[in-house]
Amino acid sequence: MTHHRTGYADSMLYLNDVTVTFDGFRALDRLSLVVDPGELRAVIGPNGAGKTTMMDVVTGKTRPDDGEIFFRGGTDLLRLDEAAIAELGIGRKFQRPTVFDTHTVWMNLALAVAGKRTVRRALFGRLTPEQADRIDQVLETIALADHRHARAGSLSHGQKQWLEIGMLLAQDPDLLFLDEPVAGMTDAETEQTAELLTAIAGRHSVVVVEHDMAFVRALGVKVTVLHEGAVLAEGSMAHVQSDPRVIEVYLGR
Repeated sequence: MTHHRTGYADSMLYLNDVTVTFDGFRALDRLSLVVDPGELRAVIGPNGAGKTTMMDVVTGKTRPDDGEIFFRGGTDLLRLDEAAIAELGIGRKFQRPTVFDTHTVWMNLALAVAGKRTVRRALFGRLTPEQADRIDQVLETIALADHRHARAGSLSHGQKQWLEIGMLLAQDPDLLFLDEPVAGMTDAETEQTAELLTAIAGRHSVVVVEHDMAFVRALGVKVTVLHEGAVLAEGSMAHVQSDPRVIEVYLGR
């Protein structure tokens, strides 16, 4: 029996011994990971380390062969399908932004906050006062308040990424997965993204999968290094950077 520092009762996300095999290839090999409520965590590792598969098993896209996954201290995610998991409050942003270019920034957020069932109402501006307030809050958080009437297609690459993070925030998830959020951003945008993620952690748990080491360093949070589907090292950036195994398999290249 393995004893973790945090049992799953008080964790936001708890993976224990999760294994996923594709055609004989072990994409995840007894992966164990605990994310606390309100924590901002960075996950790094070479290509093929299992980062995408980790997100896939938590969001219900892929079923593990073995292991346990608990959310918010006790909800067994392995009993739920992808749609039910999204409803529970787990959001995921993929690498490519999927904003509606022809709609305004405000409308993109209105569609997100209203959810699929009430898209028509959102299109006609019939949101509740609470939903409208939520959109205003999100616009401030993602630094796009001045662009609320701009078409999303006119935004810079970085602003589109923030809008997409905003579209997830509009749904108020407890846990967000962000896949390489600063890829293709300018240095200034990257710096602003670090500030944005720091600001939203606390109210939400945020897991950032990244390749940009300067950005991970700027976040200044606990880093999990994946290698061959398992955790190779975990701790501060300074700690994992000085680990000889991490240097060998990842950072030394």
